[in-house]
Amino acid sequence: MGQELQDVFKMFGKEYRRRHRLPLNHLQTMSAVETCRSASLGGHVDQCDACGHVRISYNSCRNRHCPKCQGLAKERWLLERERDLLQFGYFHTVFTIPDSLNPITLRNQKVVYSVLFKAASETLLELALDPKYLGAQIGIITVLHTWGQNLLDHPHLHCIIPGGGLSLDGTRWIQSQKKFFLPVKVVSRKFRGKFLAYLKEAYHEKQTNFPRAD
Repeated sequence: MGQELQDVFKMFGKEYRRRHRLPLNHLQTMSAVETCRSASLGGHVDQCDACGHVRISYNSCRNRHCPKCQGLAKERWLLERERDLLQFGYFHTVFTIPDSLNPITLRNQKVVYSVLFKAASETLLELALDPKYLGAQIGIITVLHTWGQNLLDHPHLHCIIPGGGLSLDGTRWIQSQKKFFLPVKVVSRKFRGKFLAYLKEAYHEKQTNFPRAD
């Protein structure tokens, strides 16, 4: 039987926190996950009106990063998205940034993630509007992942895009090509330009934070 995240935090969390200086929000999340559904958070009693059976349960932490608390919420979200599906094919597009930007991202998560979302969404929307590629208004579902399968820092966006969109006057559906949605090289160049421009803008407006060198 595999171990849960809570078990890992309980076994190694204290030593990890001693060795590494973590942001306050990371410390709060670890604490919430470690104490989820334990006596530390108190409990509640459920009793059956028919047979009188009593069940005592510990309270959940309700932290949005906790696997125990968010499992049901995830399934509900997936069911709601399934209801939104159109009867067309979909494309999966991933936007990522170089590993060399990881130190900047870790110290400026809100700024860099906002820039990543903005640059990616504008790239897809603007190129899709161009009659040369599609000439339509598209919709996008975008999910942020902040690490890779090896659990190392790897910020990237997963974008799910329907294979087409509404005409500019909103009266008809325009189907995209079946094998690809937009030219990869065109998307890459436009995204890179937008991402760097918005990141430089944030820097000049003093929205970013860089540690002082000793």
